[in-house]
Amino acid sequence: MSYMLLMMEPVGQRTTRSEAEGRECYERMRRFGDELRAQGLLVASESLASQHGAARLQVHEGRRHVVDGPFAEIKEMVGGFFLLNCSSREQALDIAARCPAAEWCTVEVRALAPCYETVD
Repeated sequence: MSYMLLMMEPVGQRTTRSEAEGRECYERMRRFGDELRAQGLLVASESLASQHGAARLQVHEGRRHVVDGPFAEIKEMVGGFFLLNCSSREQALDIAARCPAAEWCTVEVRALAPCYETVD
């Protein structure tokens, strides 16, 4: 079963680190991904840029509406993800607990499923 780990960072957190500290965090995450890949669990992973260059888009009545970032109303941003192929939710949670980012942000664990499936 596929699970996504979403790194939910506080907005502005990256600016509190020096470049050296940011590079060390990135390197720790890269090594974590390499370990998951070696175990055959990692499907894909990426770090995302800050929300400053982001855009939100909606289409209403055939018209496109774009809002450019940063987005003042958000408290967290998706900073990156790991897409995993796990045997269970518990395994995905165990992996999330080992993720270095869990030390500085929230790691959201979500199963992949079609949008028409509802889970209580």
